[in-house]
Amino acid sequence: MDITTETIGGFLDALGAKTPTPGGGAVSSIAGALGAALASMVVAYSIGKKSLAEHDDALRAAATRLQERRADFLRLADEDARAYGRLNEIMRLPEDDPRRRDELPEAARDAAAAPLRTIEACADLAALLETLAPITNRHLRSDLAIAAVLTKATALASRWNVAVNAPLVIEQGGENPMERADALVAALGEATARTERACV
Repeated sequence: MDITTETIGGFLDALGAKTPTPGGGAVSSIAGALGAALASMVVAYSIGKKSLAEHDDALRAAATRLQERRADFLRLADEDARAYGRLNEIMRLPEDDPRRRDELPEAARDAAAAPLRTIEACADLAALLETLAPITNRHLRSDLAIAAVLTKATALASRWNVAVNAPLVIEQGGENPMERADALVAALGEATARTERACV
């Protein structure tokens, strides 16, 4: 499934089906893309506004970054689905299968790395959203706050996918990915909280 071209209805049908993917990882990343797109709308309504003219350059730069983040989240949704699909396939092999022995360490790392990269994208988006509160159209503050909420939700959801794969990563000799995940989630949680307060 190509998430970038699938209809909302088609994606929801696939999500609700008894298949390994798409699953929580794709949902998490799509929530991040929604947050970035919603923030793009806020910026679009702010560019060219006379009262915000002094911020026009910053707003245009933000518009570009938000488009990039939205594309990143959609790419990460596909990446997560592929990584989990591969891990699921390998885990179904008999324990004495040479392919399972050879490929499981990398598959486990990839399955944890994809949601971790989503959290990293959330951290970048959260920092950007915080800069937008004072320079965007006040009539769209609720939309900016919702974008922040979606960003935090994406990170928290992605943390679950890192956590569920972390024991297997460690078992296969890899480093615990939870330390970085938790540090990023904590920092971006503070950033999104500041954005929400600024939108009141």
